[in-house]
Amino acid sequence: MKRKKGDRRSTKASGASTIRASITFPPNLYETLEEIAKQKKVSLAWVVRDAAEQYVADRTAETKEATPRI
Repeated sequence: MKRKKGDRRSTKASGASTIRASITFPPNLYETLEEIAKQKKVSLAWVVRDAAEQYVADRTAETKEATPRI
């Protein structure tokens, strides 16, 4: 079965629903991420998820700070 562009399939991982994504990195960034994963003894996917979660948390905090309170 051929997937349509933009089709997202969820998988069950650790009892939670997740979405698999394919991401392309420049070689030097990929190597750095691999090294971080090796040092922390975790998967590269874990490092990328952790970084994405931190980025979203930071952006959410910035948005809340910039929003005037009524």
